[in-house]
Amino acid sequence: MHDKKVHLISLGCPKNLVDSEVMGAALIDGGYALTDRPEEASVILVNTCAFILPAKEESIEEILRMAAWKSEGKGPCTCLVVTGCLPQRYARDLEEALPEADLFLGVGEAPHIARHLDRILASPPGPSRRRSVIGKPTFLMNAGHRRLVPEGGASAYIKIADGCSNRCAYCVIPQIRGKARSRPVDDVVREAEDLAAHGIRELIITAQDTTAYGHDLKGKPKLETLLHELAGIGGLAWIRLLYTYPAHVTDSLLGTIADEGKICGYLDLPIQHCDDAVLGAMGRKGGNALIREVIGKARTIIPGVALRTSLIVGFPGETARRFERLLAFIREVRFDHLGVFTYSREEGTRAAAIPLRIPEREKERRRNLLMEEQALISREINAALVGSLQEVLIEGPGELAGSTRVGRCRRQAPEIDGVTHLLGGTPDRGAIVTCRITAADDYDLFAEPI
Repeated sequence: MHDKKVHLISLGCPKNLVDSEVMGAALIDGGYALTDRPEEASVILVNTCAFILPAKEESIEEILRMAAWKSEGKGPCTCLVVTGCLPQRYARDLEEALPEADLFLGVGEAPHIARHLDRILASPPGPSRRRSVIGKPTFLMNAGHRRLVPEGGASAYIKIADGCSNRCAYCVIPQIRGKARSRPVDDVVREAEDLAAHGIRELIITAQDTTAYGHDLKGKPKLETLLHELAGIGGLAWIRLLYTYPAHVTDSLLGTIADEGKICGYLDLPIQHCDDAVLGAMGRKGGNALIREVIGKARTIIPGVALRTSLIVGFPGETARRFERLLAFIREVRFDHLGVFTYSREEGTRAAAIPLRIPEREKERRRNLLMEEQALISREINAALVGSLQEVLIEGPGELAGSTRVGRCRRQAPEIDGVTHLLGGTPDRGAIVTCRITAADDYDLFAEPI
C-alpha cells in the first residue's frame, strides 16, 4: 500500500466529472487514498477543462492555487498533476508555461492514473523525468472501468459516447476529444445496472451529442433502443437526457421520451442561435425553420415538456438586427431553462478566422439582455406551476431558512437549472416525494410534501 493521499479536483462539464470518477476508482484500486482536503494531500490532481477561454482561465487559476500547497510548504504535497482537456489541447507547451506542475496527462490516461503516479513519485525531479503523456484522443470508457460515485448520491451521469463529429465552426471538442465514439448498448446497460444497485435513482445521459449515439457502431443501434433498455432497469426511477442536437432529434426519439414513464419530460436542446446567417457561419446543421419544427413537435408529442437551451451571443457577424431576432425568438418560444455564453475566439477553429468581430463589452451587454429576459420568462413559467403536484427527488438538507430539504423535480436538471426547496418533512436523500408547489421565484420552486 502507498501511504500517499490524493486530492482530486474536477473542473468543467459532467463528461469530465465521469473521467474524474474513473480516476478516483483507479487511484483507490492502485493503493492510493483520496482526501477532500488539499492540506492533507501528498499529491494534488486537477482534471481540467479547455472548451472556451473562461474554462481555460479557471483551470489555470486552480492549478496555480493548488501549486501553492506544494511551493509554499503548506502541507505534505510534493506532486502536482494536471489532467484532461487542457493538457490534451496544448500538449507540451504547458511544460514551459506551468513549471509548477510535475506531470501533464491527456484525456486518454484516466484509467492509468495510478501507474503514472507510481512512476512520477519514484523518479527524481530533473530534465530526464518525463513530464507529459499526451496520446491520441481515442479512449472510450466501458463498464469495466469502475467509477468512484459519491456514496448515497441520488443521481449519476452516464457517458454513452465520447468525442464529436459535428465540426461546428467555433468548437475545439473534436480536436480535444476526437471523433464521436459510442459505447455498445449492453455495455451502457451493464454500467447503469451497477449504478442502480448502488442506490442511484436518477440516471443522467450525457455525451457531446447524445443524438449521434450509435451511428458509428455495427448495426447502428438507435438512442431510442438504448433508452428502452435503460428504462427496464429496476431501482432507477428517473432517466434524463442531455445534449440533444436539434437536427438529429426525431419523432421516434420524442415518442420514446413521452412513452417511457421513467424518462423525464425534459429536453436539453442546444440551438446556439436562431438566425440562419449566424447558424450557417457557425456550421450548424438546420436553420430557424428546423429549430421551430423540433420545438413544436416536442411540445406536441411530450405534453408539459420542459425545454432547456444554450445560446452563443457575439459570434462574428451577429449584427444588431440579428441579435434582435434572437431576443424576439426567446420572447416568443419561452424556454423553461436557458444558458447564454459569450462567443470565445478559439485558436484552431474555423470561426477564429472570421472577421467582423464584436467587442467584449457588447457581447456582455447582449448576454445580460437575454438573461434578464429569461429571468422574467422563467418566473412566469414557475409561477404557473404553483398549486400543481410534482415529484421531487431529495438531494440533501435544506439550504434556505425555513426549508427542511432541497431537491429537484423532473423539470430541473442538476447544476444547470433551479432547485425545489421543501418547506416541511424530512425525507431521506434519494427519496422521491410527491409535493404541492406553493411558491416560485425566477429559477427555484418551493413545495410542501403531501
